[in-house]
Amino acid sequence: MDVVILGRVGYDLYSEEPHVPLPQVRRFSRYLGGSSANMAVGLSRLGAKVGLISCLGNDSLSEFLVDFLKKEKVETAHIQVAPGYLPSLCFTEVSPPDSFPQVFYRHDAVDTMLDAKEEDLAFASSSKMFITNGTSLCGSPSRESAYRALERAKQAGCTVVLDIDFRSMSWRSPDEAGLAIRLALPFVDVLIGNQLELKLAAGVDDLDRAIEKLRHARIPMLVSKLGELGTRVLTPQEMVYLPPYKVEVATTIGAGDGFASGFLFAKLKGLSLTDCLHYGNAAAAIVVSRLSCSEAMPALAEVEAMIRNQKDRKEKSVPA
Repeated sequence: MDVVILGRVGYDLYSEEPHVPLPQVRRFSRYLGGSSANMAVGLSRLGAKVGLISCLGNDSLSEFLVDFLKKEKVETAHIQVAPGYLPSLCFTEVSPPDSFPQVFYRHDAVDTMLDAKEEDLAFASSSKMFITNGTSLCGSPSRESAYRALERAKQAGCTVVLDIDFRSMSWRSPDEAGLAIRLALPFVDVLIGNQLELKLAAGVDDLDRAIEKLRHARIPMLVSKLGELGTRVLTPQEMVYLPPYKVEVATTIGAGDGFASGFLFAKLKGLSLTDCLHYGNAAAAIVVSRLSCSEAMPALAEVEAMIRNQKDRKEKSVPA
């Protein structure tokens, strides 16, 4: 297995009525969602062998989610079943280019019921790369399961990735979320977050101070999503920055999951940090040009075509 991901699988409903405020929307389309599940689909479509550790219910929505993952060639044998609990639900308004309000239902969400067994921990530590996200730490027993899996994967020599993935509705306070993230940092090789999330992880309000604190925590790689400004990677040896790719935006939801999928796939392949950012930015650009998260994830040929196209544009824009 190339990658094992531990985290949430959710049920997403996207408005089919562009520019209609969410309270007035009558028609929705359903998709698989959740940061971990989106990344699993994204990495699988790029060609990685991916397995998922999660927890779902015995309801019809959970059945749809598992079936979708199987069709995407994601290993689902380590998705537990917790009868009586339901997957989280997310409603999204679609008002491009920059308004995508969401409403989440996460009361006792089934993903927080994940109680990792020995076979799950062994599965997590058997991969080249282990990934989890901050939402896995928001409740018990998933919090303890995530910490145990992080520890086992680190001990086994996996590349350990933590996507901060801060969702305020999952926490009593940002401080609580920040503390949970900091407790995971000793196991992390690659930390991914936007500017707010990196400040949250460091427990400070200034981005430069946050970067300094996280570097002092000896995290080997910090991956910073800068929104409209692009993306940046910092290691003890170098800093690499890449501007964003330019596309027409259908929805910005899922851009971070697309970026992480592309970036981490390139890292699995041993590509340079600059190339990793190109793969991440290209995947994110394709996702934002489409509706939904999971079904918007691109294939490898699409990502590589996007990279060639964007590089050609930049070269043609430079005066002779």
